[in-house]
Amino acid sequence: MGWVLIILVLVVGAAALALQYSIGRNGPKVLDTADRLIGGSRNVTLVHTESLGEHAKQKLTVYRAEDNSVAAAEPKPVLLFVHGGGWRSGDIDDYGFFARGFAPEGYVVVLVGYRLGPDGIFPHMLEDTAKGIAWAKNNIARHGGDPDAIFIAGHSAGAYNVAMLGLDRQWIGREGLDTSDIAGTIGISGPYDFYPFDSESTKLAFGGAEDPLATQPVNFARADAPPLLLIQGEKDTVVSPRHAPALAGAVTKAGGEAETAMFPDMDHNAPILATASPWRRDRALIETVNAFITKVVQAREARANTSVPVQAETG
Repeated sequence: MGWVLIILVLVVGAAALALQYSIGRNGPKVLDTADRLIGGSRNVTLVHTESLGEHAKQKLTVYRAEDNSVAAAEPKPVLLFVHGGGWRSGDIDDYGFFARGFAPEGYVVVLVGYRLGPDGIFPHMLEDTAKGIAWAKNNIARHGGDPDAIFIAGHSAGAYNVAMLGLDRQWIGREGLDTSDIAGTIGISGPYDFYPFDSESTKLAFGGAEDPLATQPVNFARADAPPLLLIQGEKDTVVSPRHAPALAGAVTKAGGEAETAMFPDMDHNAPILATASPWRRDRALIETVNAFITKVVQAREARANTSVPVQAETG
C-alpha cells in the first residue's frame, strides 16, 4: 500500500508539473481547457458574441451564470475583461475560465478583444477596447447587466488598455461616452509607466507614437478618474512590481481614488491563474475584486440617493 501511495503522489505531482509547463508554453488556451475539465461549466453560459470591426480580433463575448432565483431578475454589475499578451498575442475565446471564475460571483462578464501586433499598434488597442466598453454600455442590459455599473479589468497588456481608458478621456469620448460611464478600473499585473521603451513588445506597440509620453497611464492621473484597483504580484519579473504603487500614488496625489493589492507570493501570471480551477480554491484574489466592486457600487448608490431632491409636503 505504501508503494502505491508513493506512485500515486509521483503521478499527481508529475501531472501538475506538466500542466504548469503547458500553461507556461501555451498559456490561456491550456488553462481554459484545464479549467473546464477540472471545474466544469459552473452553470456559466456564453450568451452572446459580437463583432466590433472588420478585423477578426475586434470582437467580444458575453457570459452569465444561469440563475432562476428572484434575485436573478435584478441587473448585475458588469465585469469587462481585456486579455494580456504583450499586445502581440491572445484571443478572448481562450479566456472562458475568467468568465467561469467571476460570473458565479454575481456578474455579467464581457470579454473584449483588440487588434494585435502590427495591426494593433498605439492607439489601435485603445480604440478597440473603447468600442467594447461602448457596446456594453449600450447593449448589456439585454443580457441582464447593469449599464451603470460597468467595471473594466485587464491583465498585463490588457491592464494597460483599461488603465488608459479610465484615465485618458479621449478614447472613450470618441465613442460618445465619458469616463464617468466606467464605474471602476481593475488592473492586474499591468505596466503603467514604461517610457522609454526598452522591450521588443513596447517598441513594436508604441515606438511609432508621435508623443511617447502620451502613451503612459501615469501621465493622466486625475482626481475625477474612476476608482482604481491595481493588483500585482511582488515576484513579478515581467512587469516590475513598482508599477501598481507608482500609478496609485500618482492618482491619489492628484486627489483621486486608487488602491493597490500586492500579493507577496505571486508572479506575473499567478493572479490570472487564481481565476481558474483548481487555483481559484484560494479565493484571495477573487475576494479582493469582489470587495472593490461592492465598495464602489455601494458608494455610487449612496451618492445617487443623497442627490435625489426631497419635496417638502404642502398643506
